[in-house]
Amino acid sequence: MNTMKTKGLTLFIFLHIFGLVIAQNTNTGNWMQYFGNKKINEKWNWWHEVQYRNYNAVGDLEQLLIRTGLGYNFSKTDNIHIGYAYILSEPYISGTPDKNTLVEHRIYQQLINRNTFGRGTFMTRLRFEERFFASEFKTRFRAMNWINYPLNSKSITDKTVYASVYHEIFLNGKGPTFDRLRLYGALGYFINKKVKIELGYLSQIQTNKSRGQWQIAAFTNY
Repeated sequence: MNTMKTKGLTLFIFLHIFGLVIAQNTNTGNWMQYFGNKKINEKWNWWHEVQYRNYNAVGDLEQLLIRTGLGYNFSKTDNIHIGYAYILSEPYISGTPDKNTLVEHRIYQQLINRNTFGRGTFMTRLRFEERFFASEFKTRFRAMNWINYPLNSKSITDKTVYASVYHEIFLNGKGPTFDRLRLYGALGYFINKKVKIELGYLSQIQTNKSRGQWQIAAFTNY
């Protein structure tokens, strides 16, 4: 890795960890997640995921998200993707122990660029969402930068331990422009080149509040 890339990576990780530290978390919950990517051929792939989010350790549903989509590799580093997501949310009614139940149907389009630097990988994802609720329609833009870096080997192989960090900003198409900022740090383990698991911590920062959540994730690439 050249000097400029090393300095850039160091600055990125420092700012990321600083953001995690200063975020004021009002409560802590967890996300349990599964992500799958099926290679159809050299050009096409099928993406699928399930996320189960809790307000506390387990059993107090915040959100259930099921997402799937079809991707196309138009170069060795770039993938375009269109998909659909079903989201069931149960937010608390302010000042009460009661919840609302909200259902969202979401269509999204995204562009992913993946590159390597030294033994690490860097991913940028740009996503646009059309969000359909029972009585309203919203749009949102999301931009993510994500780094994975092997810790005990020079490349991703079987039994590789790696560090993972990302940040993602959400911008609304209507109303207040800023929606939220996510900062994430984790340790992961490649069981083999097709399966990995990850344990991390996410800080989600919004205009008037922020919260932290532990994340457990499993990834398959087959």
